[in-house]
Amino acid sequence: MQITIISLLSLSALAYLGVCTLLYTAQRSILYYPTPETHAPTEQLRIASGAEQLKVWRLNAGQPRAIIYFGGNAEDVHGNAQLFEQIFGDATVYLVNYRGYGGSTGSPTEDGLYRDAESVFDALTKVHSSIAIIGRSLGSGVATYLASVRDIEKLVLVTPFDSIENVASSRYPIFPMSLLMKDKFPSIDRVASIGSHTLLLVAEHDEIIPRKHSTALAAAFPPAQVDVHTINDTTHNTIDTAPEYRTLLEEFL
Repeated sequence: MQITIISLLSLSALAYLGVCTLLYTAQRSILYYPTPETHAPTEQLRIASGAEQLKVWRLNAGQPRAIIYFGGNAEDVHGNAQLFEQIFGDATVYLVNYRGYGGSTGSPTEDGLYRDAESVFDALTKVHSSIAIIGRSLGSGVATYLASVRDIEKLVLVTPFDSIENVASSRYPIFPMSLLMKDKFPSIDRVASIGSHTLLLVAEHDEIIPRKHSTALAAAFPPAQVDVHTINDTTHNTIDTAPEYRTLLEEFL
């Protein structure tokens, strides 16, 4: 009996270590889902970011102010083109394909996405008087980083999180995600360095980013600096279909 118990414990330990190894080695394939390149008549730019070339869609060219959009981990950002072109007619909008996404070169990593965001912003400051940022889901982590290191006009975070590490820990509570995670996107730690007026849009039934993680991020902002709206009857992937989503973006930006 004792040998059997020891054997079971040994097998359990090996299985646990095996899952930890899988989570560590495969985490970027779980976090990032690069989209194939989209071909559309929309104007496109190529912006250098170190050794990589980023494909960026441009809408409403020639406006003095700009809006940069960073999308979700599996999002074809061009899908926002029609809506943004309509509601942001007085701004030039840039839809950024992350490295490895939508015709941009390279492979996505947390540090790489941060460098790309800085490169795009710095290139656009040469032609625009002010720049606002929208980040959705994974893009909220990129947008929060950029807002903490650059002077932006306004910040919008859609279905945001406090950190990817915290979201992963909620999803895999028996595993030491703080030790296993390579890309942690600690948005909540950057709030103190953000000075811009911020809008948080939360999906009522977000099945990907539990609402507690959005709420924690919102609570880290000074109350006078942030507006928080929960859009009813929406999920992580349907929040942009609600009329309120369009209205709130249009009024804030």
